[in-house]
Amino acid sequence: MTNTMSSGSVLVTGATGNVGRAVAQHLFDLGQSVVSAARDESTQNVVIGTERRAFNFESPSGWLAAFAGIDRLFLLRPPALADVQRYMFPLIDTALDAGVRHIVFLSLQGVQFNTATPHHAVEQYLKARSAPFTFLRPNFFMQNLSTTYRDDIRDRGEIFVPAGRAHTAFVDTDDLGRVTASVLTQAGHLHKAYTLSGEQSLDYYEVARQLTTTLGYPVRYVAPNAVEYVRRLTEQGASADFIAVQKMIYRVVRMNVSAFPNRSIRRLTGAPATTFARFAEREKSAWTRSSTTR
Repeated sequence: MTNTMSSGSVLVTGATGNVGRAVAQHLFDLGQSVVSAARDESTQNVVIGTERRAFNFESPSGWLAAFAGIDRLFLLRPPALADVQRYMFPLIDTALDAGVRHIVFLSLQGVQFNTATPHHAVEQYLKARSAPFTFLRPNFFMQNLSTTYRDDIRDRGEIFVPAGRAHTAFVDTDDLGRVTASVLTQAGHLHKAYTLSGEQSLDYYEVARQLTTTLGYPVRYVAPNAVEYVRRLTEQGASADFIAVQKMIYRVVRMNVSAFPNRSIRRLTGAPATTFARFAEREKSAWTRSSTTR
């Protein structure tokens, strides 16, 4: 493929998170003009060399300013934002009115089978608006284990998710950054949807064994049922919307929809997907125990 011509910048939403930072970094490495959107314009947690710009999904008054000089958008739904009709639909309208010519939306693997998710509603709205979209439908992030489930692993030596014996072809968010940078700088991706999985399919018992080998302390998979999982999330103070989405996601996982590896990352970027062992070794400091937890 040949590089697409562009005179504008790429606005990266969620630029302070794992996926957004990876997207911004890979775009910047390709020489693109990148605007890192953050709730606080003064935040330092963005890729060095990108422009920081204030952006809040819940503050429409600032959207037009955020889109000044922008012709491409990486759109990521904040996990806490469930009412996409109220916030994300008008944002899409604003982006299109501002002249954005390509929207890459970070959707959800298996979204076509999980129509109750906010991601499905956003996909349908982009289609209804005849927007210049590309849907990226990634499998479960490896980084969920080093962020969302980090404390369970580090402090309790356990993985606590209701996946049963189902397999998952996990994806490294850095690979998502590589894919997004390719899609936003190469021709031929408009109105396409890509399911992005790793090239390995592991169940959580195998994940626990690999973490045990890498970290040097025992990690086990507890395999809670859905009720036990919801109880744990509730005790941890998770919102009702977050819990509802997680229940739907893991219901799909238990159907083994997430089990199938593919080579989409390799095809789109020219390099293979990151293995779980490589990820665990690279990120092992996330699970490093203090002297009080040893």
